[in-house]
Amino acid sequence: MTEYGRGPGSEPWHPDDPLYGDGGWGGQQAQGPQSPYGGQPQHYPQQPQTQAQYGDWGTGEQHGYDPQQYPQYTPQQQQPQYDQNGWPTGSYPQDPYAVGPTDPYAQQAGTYGGEQADSYGTPEAYPPPEPPGRRRAEPEPETDWDPGPDQGEHAFFAGDDDDDRDDEPADRRGRGERRGGGERRGGKEKKRRSGLACLVVVVVLGGGLAGVGYFGYQFYQDRFGSAPDFAGSGNGEQVTVTIPKGSGGYAIGQELKKAGVVKSVDAFVAAQASNPEGKNIQDGVYTLQKEMSASSAVELMLSPKSRNNLIIAEGWRNARVYEAIDKRLELEKGTTAKVAETKWETLGLPEWAVNHDDVKDPLEGFLYPSSYAVAKGQKPEAVLKQMVARATETYGELNFEEKAESLGLEGPWELVTVASLVQAEGKTHDDFRKMSEVVYNRLKTTNTETNQELQFDSTFNYLLGQSEIDISESEINSNPDPYNTYTNKGLPPGPIGNPGEEALQAALNPTSDGWMYFVATDGMNKTEFAKTIEEHQKLVDKFNASRGN
Repeated sequence: MTEYGRGPGSEPWHPDDPLYGDGGWGGQQAQGPQSPYGGQPQHYPQQPQTQAQYGDWGTGEQHGYDPQQYPQYTPQQQQPQYDQNGWPTGSYPQDPYAVGPTDPYAQQAGTYGGEQADSYGTPEAYPPPEPPGRRRAEPEPETDWDPGPDQGEHAFFAGDDDDDRDDEPADRRGRGERRGGGERRGGKEKKRRSGLACLVVVVVLGGGLAGVGYFGYQFYQDRFGSAPDFAGSGNGEQVTVTIPKGSGGYAIGQELKKAGVVKSVDAFVAAQASNPEGKNIQDGVYTLQKEMSASSAVELMLSPKSRNNLIIAEGWRNARVYEAIDKRLELEKGTTAKVAETKWETLGLPEWAVNHDDVKDPLEGFLYPSSYAVAKGQKPEAVLKQMVARATETYGELNFEEKAESLGLEGPWELVTVASLVQAEGKTHDDFRKMSEVVYNRLKTTNTETNQELQFDSTFNYLLGQSEIDISESEINSNPDPYNTYTNKGLPPGPIGNPGEEALQAALNPTSDGWMYFVATDGMNKTEFAKTIEEHQKLVDKFNASRGN
């Protein structure tokens, strides 16, 4: 293998070579160090300029200097002389570029022509080459790539063991040893640790990409994909779900998902919104199945078949409510009525609802019509408390305490009583506001038509615990009970039933058309109103005709 800048058969560079000597290119000859092969420095007479014996880099071809091409070299310049071994003698011609005493840069260190020593121009920097016969083979350059046993596998994957290094030739081991004791082994350990680090990085990056992909999918599903949903109408396993009061679609969906009825809240909300009757789902207890599609769950909740609640209808009197509670709790008839009679003061009535005279049932008007989650095992007082709390909350939301006075009433207790009368006498919801005006007009002190007597059959029926439409005048006039509004002026002592929301709103917002009379002309569902006694008589005749009287 050829050495740097030599052709075949040429000698290696030497520190005294004119390319690297103190004299620079074509400088003044000077005495050089003694030849490493025992030759003495020799001086040769001036010779005509010939081609310099410098080998071309890596080719071995020789080239000289053309005096025409390089005019700075004059014919008087001498070429370096060589001894019998082919080495320069160390004498060089005068350098035409050497600095003069007046040169401002003469005192500075320079590479060419300066006085400062060149660290590369010493024998220590370039030790003498060995003779050609004694030269060792040039070691192969070391690389980071280790082909491994099959000449094609990297050491990282081949699982190279440090113990195998003992079988290598000495010159290959020496390459590692030159870097310091133990460094070779340390380098192998670093390779292994680097491989483990790469593996950890790959795992982390893979996990990160998987996480990004998952959340990206969820992001897409949330905004563009369909919500997760079950298929079919359930797996046959029944489950009871309680929907709290005031729950919207999202809250209902949460309860259903928690019970395993629907697969996702979003699916239920979407199904409820797409169903025209979806907003009619009320609070209460529902019997459903697990793993239902959202649409089938909505349809079943809109059906009475799914309701497992105790339903208190508008206008029910307390006596009927008590019976319904006993039946639902599977208690002996009369149990709940006894609790209401003995514990009514502990059931949560507001302060304005107590201490009224002649009241037959202090809880009347406070068992609010709605749907209640009532199941066997509960106690009657717990159920009653729930109903009273619902009524009290509703009356508070409607500002009964503030609005009662503006309507000419003594307080919210009387306002609840008016609402109960509207609920009992009105046959349809369209009647409620007119019926409310009739009550207020008859309570006025200016009322000369009935002299502040309401004259409602509903109050007399409540007194007797009945619902009769044909009541004789003699029967009415013979009973002086405060609930008899034929014989007593003003409102009865208290409510005569439990009014619903529309009756309550009608009590707060009566019409102002001057209605004073009303008659159920068909005896059942049709109520007609009159402003004068003459109009009222015509309605009575119409009623008698329908009855065959």
